[in-house]
Amino acid sequence: MARHLITSAIPYINGIKHLGNLVGSQLPADLFARYQRARGNEVLFLCATDEHGTPAELAASKAGQPVAEYCAQMHEVQSKIAEGFCLSFDHFGRSSSPQNHALTQHFAGRLADAGLIREVSEKQMYSLADGRYLPDRYIEGTCPNCGFEDARGDQCDNCTKQLDPTDLINPRSTISGATDLEKRETRHLYLAQSQMRDQLQTWVDSKTDWPVLTTSIAKKWLNDGDGLQDRGITRDLAWGIPVKKGQDPWTGMEDKVFYVWFDAPIEYIASAQEWHDAGKGTDWERWWRIDKGAEDVIYTQFMGKDNVPFHTLSFPATILGSGEPWKLVDYIKSFNYLNYDGGQFSTSRGRGVFMDQALEILPSDYWRWWLLRNAPESSDAEFTWDLFQSNTNKDLADVLGNFVSRVTKFCRSKFGEIVPENGTWGYQEEALIAELNQRLRAYESFMEATEVRKAASELRSIWVAGNEYLQAAAPWSTFKQDPEKAAGQVRLALNLIRLYAVVSSPFIPDACARILAAMKTDDTSWPNDVKSDLKTLPPGHAFAVPEVTFRKITDDEREEWKTRFSGTHA
Repeated sequence: MARHLITSAIPYINGIKHLGNLVGSQLPADLFARYQRARGNEVLFLCATDEHGTPAELAASKAGQPVAEYCAQMHEVQSKIAEGFCLSFDHFGRSSSPQNHALTQHFAGRLADAGLIREVSEKQMYSLADGRYLPDRYIEGTCPNCGFEDARGDQCDNCTKQLDPTDLINPRSTISGATDLEKRETRHLYLAQSQMRDQLQTWVDSKTDWPVLTTSIAKKWLNDGDGLQDRGITRDLAWGIPVKKGQDPWTGMEDKVFYVWFDAPIEYIASAQEWHDAGKGTDWERWWRIDKGAEDVIYTQFMGKDNVPFHTLSFPATILGSGEPWKLVDYIKSFNYLNYDGGQFSTSRGRGVFMDQALEILPSDYWRWWLLRNAPESSDAEFTWDLFQSNTNKDLADVLGNFVSRVTKFCRSKFGEIVPENGTWGYQEEALIAELNQRLRAYESFMEATEVRKAASELRSIWVAGNEYLQAAAPWSTFKQDPEKAAGQVRLALNLIRLYAVVSSPFIPDACARILAAMKTDDTSWPNDVKSDLKTLPPGHAFAVPEVTFRKITDDEREEWKTRFSGTHA
């Protein structure tokens, strides 16, 4: 039994996320976690809300709430939405937790002792109108690298270049819109990433199996321009983790907090402590400490491409620089962006579908299937209502749902709601079994390699194979001349329904749970030999004809939703 540690990039606390955020990290991470559990492996799947930094402060201010109260409320909201999408986190933590405070300060102390943190006197943008420094998202302007006019003070969302507020052209305060800004002297701590460049380069170069998207971004940051730069890890903010060396004060840094991108990845580790302290599991260190048993753990991270630089460089620099035996990531699965109908998702303009809205109009499996089937792996992808309707109707209703309905209803009409007693298999059944064995092994290989779209395509082909068999065997015609042969065909098809529910559950868990309940079985063992697995439900086993597994999306619904989420009624 393998041990899989799986983390999804932790979402910012500032509001409800859109479908692009979901498919860029949490959903494929859940797919992988569910698959590994289904194969009998031990899994610890962790995520959290990212509650520090300017996004939290700005959102709380806009909501008119104290930031701590706002974060607690939004953590609950995001937790419930995650449950609605059947995201099977073992723990959904909070970066503001006491565990993350202590661990972040611990790492800072270790890095300082190793000479990897230096104090820097620098100029930062100060807003006279707002009476404060403007770090990160408190300031926007034109990106000096690509010309994007709404770049933030920490990073340009258009070209993913990391920035300092002083880099921006025509900067403005996001609090007041003021442009009367001046540079003022302040002191901050910097992580000396440049000292670790060779070590990080060797580590990145050793990851020959990583996706091209991941390695290309990492190598760009290592080698472009002047190479890997030292990075500030403190901010002039009130909300965050106080700057300390372990438990000791840090002279001159009493009014500062750690930069959110320093403490946020550490929350992956802290969330395991939270999981343990909440009584959900035991011995969290066996997942994270090499000296405590984590040497056999396979650690996989899932994230959007904008998060890659921090996870391939900054967080590994923290881990390696500490000199302690923490587990480093083995594989980083990164994703491009999902766009919305010819443009971008926009909260302010009400453009696109956000996670809470999606659950209001359709069950989660519709969204899970479409998003994973069209995951933006090799390039950006685009959501359109026409494609969504077409894919879900054809795949879920016409292929999988139709198979379940036809088989169970025909069996009820001719044999009752039990698996038929008699019947033999012939060449058609043997051909189907051979095809399914081949396709299942291909499906498993794609799932192991986290090739999401290929796995979805292979799973659909597995469903299609059953439909093609049913159409060719035609038990409704066979029954007229040879009822016993028809019984054998139906018995195979009923068992195939159970098999479909098992292998499809990582993609569409709710529907598969309902199918298994209708088949009155709790046997979720993964199929290793299809011929044997198609005998799991024995003759005489009772079942119930399920309700419609997937209804079709109508043209009227499609047009209504297209208008509703177009951004014209923000």
